[in-house]
Amino acid sequence: MHANALLLQRLFSSLDRRDHDMIAACYCSDATFTDIAFDLHGRKEIHDMWRMICTGDIRATFEVLHADDESGRVRLIDEYTFSDTGRKVRNAIDSRFVFSNHLIASHIDTCDARDWGAMALGGVRGFLAGRVGPLRRAMATRKLKQFVAEHATPV
Repeated sequence: MHANALLLQRLFSSLDRRDHDMIAACYCSDATFTDIAFDLHGRKEIHDMWRMICTGDIRATFEVLHADDESGRVRLIDEYTFSDTGRKVRNAIDSRFVFSNHLIASHIDTCDARDWGAMALGGVRGFLAGRVGPLRRAMATRKLKQFVAEHATPV
């Protein structure tokens, strides 16, 4: 099995175990992460996001579809309770990666934002969040900043 396939297995197995430190170790220091909610730059921002996500009840099942020296692709199913509403989410995600020195340099997740909005938020908020990307990003950015502020590690 290719080393980068093993890296992707480690990433998502760590997510299923909610081991945010191991997840963060899979990324380059200047990595990027993009999905329907986040546009993050650097391992610290990415780690903060995973740290927040790992405080919940997330479960991850996945299949590594491709991995070579340069790129990779994973089919991922995340199941969790959306903390803002207590609603159950089952999110099918297409994850694409670019590698550098056997670490993740770029991670892009895509899913059906409308389905996610309906599951996570429901009603009018879910309808709007599923269709208005800037609204989703603003909500996610606010939530992540609040989490980081409340969980800052003492120096």
